Amino acid sequence: MKYFNQQEFNQFVVKNQVIGFFPQPVKLKSGRLSHWYVNWRRVTEDVYLTHKLSGFVINYLKDNFSQLTCLLGVPEGATKLAIIIDFQMALNSGVLAQGSHPLPMLRGKPKEHGSPADRLFLGRPPEDGCLVLEDVTTTGGSLIRTLEQLKSAGIKVDQALGLTNRMQKNEAGLTVSQALSQMGVNYHALSTALDLLPMAVAESKPDSSVLESIVAEFARDDVEIEL
Repeated sequence: MKYFNQQEFNQFVVKNQVIGFFPQPVKLKSGRLSHWYVNWRRVTEDVYLTHKLSGFVINYLKDNFSQLTCLLGVPEGATKLAIIIDFQMALNSGVLAQGSHPLPMLRGKPKEHGSPADRLFLGRPPEDGCLVLEDVTTTGGSLIRTLEQLKSAGIKVDQALGLTNRMQKNEAGLTVSQALSQMGVNYHALSTALDLLPMAVAESKPDSSVLESIVAEFARDDVEIEL
């Protein structure tokens, strides 16, 4: 039985205006200029929508990760969602008891003192089997930094999940999946730009000059997209 419905999730993304367009290019966190954005805060600032989103993520996890113990959210974009999902999965496990489920949280800024794990975590660090969650990946910079910090603290993580992959490459010409693979980490995404952008264009109908600029953005990364 398959739990995660890709079509329903993509429609949820577009319906709630997670994808949007800029008449003039805006600099992203990655440093790139872009005419389009992915903003999951539009969803995670609302309890009902966050509940719906967490349901999609939990269904994806059921389909793909049988030995998962907890999620770690990349500070600070995915922290709240990861904690909510950890809590829901524990409640739904049927074996909830004291000490049965960790509820780890990464600090937004590591402390300068204490053990390596204490510098990174508020509370008890996770056991093996934890997955790192990110909301949006462009070149994967924030996700990679988080994984490097976890490794330095002796926390083994070999799986990472993004809500949306913008399908772009870093300065070395690597996709997020390729960059993480070099670290021994498998990257997964609930949605991709190639699937979401055509749907968002049909919904929002941005100017043709904006569409041409977006197609050119992808072409620089050797990715073809039809808008």
